[in-house]
Amino acid sequence: MPRISAPTVAEHRAAQLRTLLDATRAILAEGAEQAPALAEVAARAGLARSSVYQYFRSRQDLLDALIQDVFPRWSERVTEAMRVAPTPGERVLAYVDTNLRLVFEGEHAIARALTVVAPGRELDEKSGIMHRQMLDPLVGALAEMGAPAPETTAELINAVVYAASKMIESGSDERDIRARTRELLAPYLTASSAPAGPRERSDHT
Repeated sequence: MPRISAPTVAEHRAAQLRTLLDATRAILAEGAEQAPALAEVAARAGLARSSVYQYFRSRQDLLDALIQDVFPRWSERVTEAMRVAPTPGERVLAYVDTNLRLVFEGEHAIARALTVVAPGRELDEKSGIMHRQMLDPLVGALAEMGAPAPETTAELINAVVYAASKMIESGSDERDIRARTRELLAPYLTASSAPAGPRERSDHT
């Protein structure tokens, strides 16, 4: 039986799987234009090539596992940041800020690389699920703020996120872009989230 580096065999296997997925992520983040060979992943992970075949039978198996890993992690990061924000406006700002943080950390580059090296039904389904999981709370926060067309406003906010993401990926300072994006959106979001004052309430009664 091979020597394990964790308290249990299950933990050892989980740690090796995580190492292999992280190695694949690193290769894709470097701009790979095709799926990495299992031997390349093993070398990057510091494991024997035979170890990879204990987890994946082919490149496609490896890429399917990475798709299963990338999109839920992205969605969880964004939805958790929104969950702990105190107001609807802050939830929207958390959505924007966390997405830009993930872009800076390289998650978007990995997701984009997957569309090149592993296009197909699995990727489309996972991408669609992630989009819905994040869009629903965004639309919900905007509706709670009283946005007259929350779905349309959500798409406009996503357009801002996309533009800011491109700037970060082009080398602009991530903290500066996040700050400028917040400056752009915060006046509308915080004003819309604020409770109406006595005069505002009387004007609508």
